[in-house]
Amino acid sequence: MRKRLAGVVLLALLGTTVASPASAALPSVDMEAVVKAAQIDPRRADDTLTPGAKASVLLVEQALDARNLLDPAYVDGYFGTKTIDAYAAYQRSLGYTGLDASGLPGRTSLRTLGDGRFTVVRELTPGARTTYRGATVNTRTKTMLAEAERRLSREFVITQGSYNPGGDTSSAGTHDGGGVVDLSVSGMTTATRTTVVRTLREVGFAAWLRTPSQGDWGYHIHAVAISDTDQSPQAQHQAGDYYLGLNGLADRAPDDGPPVPKLTWEEYQRA
Repeated sequence: MRKRLAGVVLLALLGTTVASPASAALPSVDMEAVVKAAQIDPRRADDTLTPGAKASVLLVEQALDARNLLDPAYVDGYFGTKTIDAYAAYQRSLGYTGLDASGLPGRTSLRTLGDGRFTVVRELTPGARTTYRGATVNTRTKTMLAEAERRLSREFVITQGSYNPGGDTSSAGTHDGGGVVDLSVSGMTTATRTTVVRTLREVGFAAWLRTPSQGDWGYHIHAVAISDTDQSPQAQHQAGDYYLGLNGLADRAPDDGPPVPKLTWEEYQRA
């Protein structure tokens, strides 16, 4: 009895506690990194991993594998088309449809997938739908546009907003979901157009000046809010192509916009 009491006293003096396996801390998934990889990796011509995303993507893929939604051969830290398809199947299993089952992870589905397996850090959310400059956008996009306007000391004229399925057919579905706007360039000089595109890029948009020579449209600026989890699949592809130095069009030609460090809105805020 004296030995047992002495052991208890010693533990108390040392401040030592014995943790059970169930109380061990869960690993964390960086949602920002996962969503970035889910935009970029499916657009790559090879299996290069998105920097900083491997550990988090592996945890997501392992959870999908545990639900028999992803072949173990694709549990590799690369969020390619097989992982996109598996995540979309998981979203459908939760009852999601349409844009909510595109394979791009959302905050709620990622939290649910991680239940008992991992926690989610650096979470992303597009926020509620709202109106800005007469167009439908979400609160994240609205805040990003307002910051670009503040830096430019000018207000934008939005010619097409977000959540516009079946709208302008020349947009090829990019505006079906969130995070995408077209801006008028009426009255802007060539230099001003470039400055606007550069500023949009600096606050977290994949942005380009579109010209009549590229398609059935007039001059305008097309902008996709990177890592907006309400993006349509077409907008996801444009965000991925932007990271890969492409123009976001079907021909996947080299990027023709001003070079800037590629940042998401959240990275811009931290910087």
